[in-house]
Amino acid sequence: MKIIAYSYTDPLLENPPDADDWGWEVDRVYHDLGGRESFGHAARSQLQQLFTDCKLEPANYLLIRRLEELGDTVGEVGDRLNELEAMGIVVIATEQPYTSEKGSLRAQLLKLLQEIQRQQRSRRIRQGHARSRLATAPPPGKPPYGYRRSKDKYIVDRSTSPVVKDFFEQFILYGSLRGAVRYLAKKYGKKISVTTGRRWLTNPVYRGNTAYQDGEIISHTHVAIISPEEAAQVDRLLRRNSRLPSRTASAPRSLAGLVVCRECQSHMTVTRVTQHRQNKEYLYLRPISCPQRPKCRAIAYEKILHKIITKVCEELPLAVAGMNFPQLDAMKNSLVDAIARQQEILTQLPALIETGVLDTQTANLRAYKLRTEISALQAKLATLPPVNLRSVAVAVSIPQFWLDLSESERRFYFREFIRQIEIVRQDTDWTLEIIFIF
Repeated sequence: MKIIAYSYTDPLLENPPDADDWGWEVDRVYHDLGGRESFGHAARSQLQQLFTDCKLEPANYLLIRRLEELGDTVGEVGDRLNELEAMGIVVIATEQPYTSEKGSLRAQLLKLLQEIQRQQRSRRIRQGHARSRLATAPPPGKPPYGYRRSKDKYIVDRSTSPVVKDFFEQFILYGSLRGAVRYLAKKYGKKISVTTGRRWLTNPVYRGNTAYQDGEIISHTHVAIISPEEAAQVDRLLRRNSRLPSRTASAPRSLAGLVVCRECQSHMTVTRVTQHRQNKEYLYLRPISCPQRPKCRAIAYEKILHKIITKVCEELPLAVAGMNFPQLDAMKNSLVDAIARQQEILTQLPALIETGVLDTQTANLRAYKLRTEISALQAKLATLPPVNLRSVAVAVSIPQFWLDLSESERRFYFREFIRQIEIVRQDTDWTLEIIFIF
């Protein structure tokens, strides 16, 4: 019994199947690449070779993933299925409910006719989108707020881009997504949801990159609204806020969401107490859901705040000094070198086209792959801690620095360095334990 397989793939859309993907022990695999006519070869030359070989020595079974791989039109698919049936070859579609048995070819083909037409139409659309990706053209659809679409790229919209820029600056300054959303509504009358605001913060387009539906990103395709440094800061703030309880990222008090009672494992919330007919208010930190009986007592906010500032000034330089900076530098240098190597290969492609080593289609595909790899490496580089972390730690280890800040500014810096603050209760007193992010 002889079993053969045939596949037709477009390198812009998918990778060829592996030999193990068929699930059968195959004697020979015939494989055509889409667009081979641009290489000076006949279209589906391997399919033609398959028919030539089968006329000399017919196979028993032909495995194919989908029927539409046999031709560019429904007519071509039908003609080639009829020719295979005439040679007595049973065609099995591994990804479709189709097996050509004697007398059932036409009935099954009619059932699959509509799906074949839909798949071929979908392939042509995806091929058009893939060619646009190779040219680093924007994907179809409405451009993000702040940009307009030109013929082959996004261009900054001067009337709306300042709104987006101000939104990012507000988020970077205070680290509050909801606060930045409220700021836009108040200053510009631009009302967006918190979900939309989060999409803005993570949208590669505002960073000068283009993202496609397959998840791949090409860097430096158009003018960015925020700088790489600002983008890295946004990512750090989003990661930091994701560790905090819901809605505490925009809380007015700097300790909101950071303090936990070790005794009852409950987060502490800031409560405000006022006296009748008096303007003065008193702030306390109390457990949100304490299961203890009696419940853990509330503690004066200012008292905890001053103790935290003192402890941060003592422990932050020691925590930063304990970091393995040589290893961090080696990681950064490795990423920088990898990016440089990929960029060097990218610059060599035009010369390879001129000498005929690569044709234009292959070179464009290689350039696209290189750009996506460079973008991935740059994203990894942006997640590493800033190089000036040691000097920043020294600067913020002065008590007066913290006391001169407003609550919103203090909230920003606390969350930049601190993961959690634990209150360790004793018989009549309590102490603090600070867990830093690094």
